[in-house]
Amino acid sequence: MSKTQANTKVAAPDTTFGQSGNFVRENQKSLLFIGGAVVALIVIYFLYLKVYLGPLETKAANQMYVAQDFWAKKDWDKAINGDASYPGFKKIISEYSNTKAANLAYFYLGTAYLNKGEYHKAIENLTNYRGDDSMVAAEAYGSAGDAYVELKDYSNAVTYFNKAVDKAKNKFLSPLYLKKLGLVYEETKDNKSASEAYNRIKTEYPESAEAQNIDEYIARVDAKL
Repeated sequence: MSKTQANTKVAAPDTTFGQSGNFVRENQKSLLFIGGAVVALIVIYFLYLKVYLGPLETKAANQMYVAQDFWAKKDWDKAINGDASYPGFKKIISEYSNTKAANLAYFYLGTAYLNKGEYHKAIENLTNYRGDDSMVAAEAYGSAGDAYVELKDYSNAVTYFNKAVDKAKNKFLSPLYLKKLGLVYEETKDNKSASEAYNRIKTEYPESAEAQNIDEYIARVDAKL
């Protein structure tokens, strides 16, 4: 090869992108900017929790106890709308959104509407509840199931009673919702599924109140199979 050919040789393509460290060095400013933005967002989030949401949680909890008292007394209108001095659950959800108190208020408000016979509003609020407490969450699902039954929407009733059974996983609520599930299946002439629901009470929760006369229910649906 001549010197001329050597000097005019085409340079090899740059393959440094894949080499360790090159991308970081070449994009250091961008990465520092992104890292700084992430840190800033974390700081803002914790300030939001401490400075804004913390005091709001306390204020919401202090406001809500009166509505809870109305709810316990089954004064559904005042539980929903409050009185001259304290807000009801509807206003607590509106004014204290994103707080734990407002989340719990969805459950109270939904059950209040259920007892007033306002089933669509009951479902809307009960299904908005997002709680970690398995008992309350199971009751929210189960109450939504009750509302769907009243609306004769049996498909959704089955869905929510199943959710209640799975969420509760205890001898108090699970057999209760299994029995309601069986009754809905009977209403829709699905006697096989009704039998399965009733038999789960007998085998999984034999000491529950629902199990005491469950053989009668099993015999009734098995006779139709």
